[in-house]
Amino acid sequence: MLRRIGIAIVVIGGIFLLFKYCDFKKNDDEDIQYNTNLIQQQILNVGKLVVTEGHFSEVITYKNQQKYLLDMLSFEKKALVIVNADVTVAYDLRQMKYEIDEKNKTITIVSIPKEEIKISPDIQFYNVEQSKLNPFTGDDYNKINKSVKANLAKKIEKSSLKTNAQNRLISELSKILILSNSMGWKLQYEGKVIESEKDFGQKIKL
Repeated sequence: MLRRIGIAIVVIGGIFLLFKYCDFKKNDDEDIQYNTNLIQQQILNVGKLVVTEGHFSEVITYKNQQKYLLDMLSFEKKALVIVNADVTVAYDLRQMKYEIDEKNKTITIVSIPKEEIKISPDIQFYNVEQSKLNPFTGDDYNKINKSVKANLAKKIEKSSLKTNAQNRLISELSKILILSNSMGWKLQYEGKVIESEKDFGQKIKL
């Protein structure tokens, strides 16, 4: 009789532990799924167009000379060119690629889109001097436009515009870092575990 009671207790205890294990496993799976959904929602929130705007101005003098009769006769054209340009540096984070490893609680940023630089110049001509034998043509305006954009690109590189854009990008990406850290997940980018905004900055500015 006592033996039967003992066996019954063992069986009941086993069933109880099995139910507890299954319930624990279920709760654990639910937590992982909940955390994954939170992370995906945060990435969707970050996935937008991050734009930084700037304004640049410059003044250039354009000259061109046509020579005739063994260079004894020449006709010059020139103009004062004033340029005002609006410039945007944008990161389209909707194109960011990532992977979520639920088992190891790891988010891996696979790729971050390159910055897109858009230059919109407003070009005005003043003090235009030309002759019938050397007039301004569409080719001149194309050369001027190309030169203006090349000069502006150099100015942009030396300015703080790109740095400001990168800082805004890092600020957006750090929202994913903050959430992942708060839930005990890891965030990786280019083979490195990202632990701070500084880590992002070192990778993005390489």
